[in-house]
Amino acid sequence: MPSSVFTVTSEEVGQTLAALVRRRMPGRSWNQVRRVIETRRVQISGQLCLDPARRLQEKELVEILECPAPSLARREPLVIRYVDQHLVVVEKPPRVSTVRHPAERDWPRRRKALSPTLEDLVIAQRASEEKPKRKGALPRLRVVQRLDKETSGLVVFAKSVVAERGLGQQFRSHTVTRRYLAIIAGYLPSQTISTRLVPDRGDGRRGSTKVSGVGKEAVTHVEVIERLGKYTLLSCRLETGRTHQIRIHLAELGHPICSEKVYNLRATGEVQEDRSAAPRLALHASELGFEHPVSGRPMQWKTPLPDDLERFVRVLRASAKRS
Repeated sequence: MPSSVFTVTSEEVGQTLAALVRRRMPGRSWNQVRRVIETRRVQISGQLCLDPARRLQEKELVEILECPAPSLARREPLVIRYVDQHLVVVEKPPRVSTVRHPAERDWPRRRKALSPTLEDLVIAQRASEEKPKRKGALPRLRVVQRLDKETSGLVVFAKSVVAERGLGQQFRSHTVTRRYLAIIAGYLPSQTISTRLVPDRGDGRRGSTKVSGVGKEAVTHVEVIERLGKYTLLSCRLETGRTHQIRIHLAELGHPICSEKVYNLRATGEVQEDRSAAPRLALHASELGFEHPVSGRPMQWKTPLPDDLERFVRVLRASAKRS
C-alpha cells in the first residue's frame, strides 16, 4: 500500500520529482530522497519512475510506496514488422513513450536508460542486429507518428528525409489507414463521430467545442466488434488524427475507454469511476496502412490485441456469460 498519494498542483509544475518527494518526506537529505526514487518506491500516474530529475506536470498523481515495487521482467525484444532503408514499422509495447521530449534529448545516456523510449529501443535493437555486417552508426529515426504511452500497437518511423516528407504528407492529407481496438464501459452502437477539437474545452483538458469556426475537425468511425456484458469491444477507424481523438470522442459520449485517467469526467465535473480492472488503458493500434513514400507500393499491417488486453477481454466475456 502506498504511504502517500498526492496530485501535482499548478504551483508544483516544472519541479523535479526529487524536490517534490523531499518536501513530502521532511527530514530526508537529498541523497536519501534520490535513494527512495532509485530503489523503485515512487510512481507517477501509476508508472514507476526512477529518475529524480524528472519534471512534473500539473494533475499528475504521485505515489510514494512503503516498499520497493517488484523488479520488471527482462524486456522482450521488439516486434519489428518491416524495415528497409527508408522505413521501420514496429509494434509498440504499452507503457513506453514513442519519442523523447525535446528537452530530454540532451540527457546523458545513463539517464535516458532509466526510461527508454520506443525510438531508443528500436535504434538499440537494430544496432544489435546489424552490428556484424554494418560499420558506423545507424541513421537516426524521424518521427512521423506517435502513440500515447499507455497505448500499444503499430507505429512507423521514417529513416530518410524523403520518407519523412512523403509519410508526413500522407498523414496530413488523412490517407493513412489507422484502426484501433478499444474496450469501453457500457454499449455504444456503430456510428461516425464528428466534432471539432480544441486544446482546452474549459477544464484544462482537450475536448470538443460547439463554437462555430473554432477548433480542428475530428472524425472517428466506430464499429461494434463484441458485446461483453457491461462493456464493449470496438473498432475505431481514424479519418483524421488529432491528439487523443478516440479517447475524447468515446468519453464525451459517456463511454470512456477502460482505465482512462484523463478523459473521465462527467458534464458535472464528477469523475466517472472505472470498475473494469483493466490492466492499463484498453486501446491498441491494430491496423496501419499507407503507400511507401518512395516506391508508391501499398503497404498494410495488422496486429491482434496483445496478451494483457486479450486476457482482459476473456475475463469480461466470462463474467458476461455468468451474468
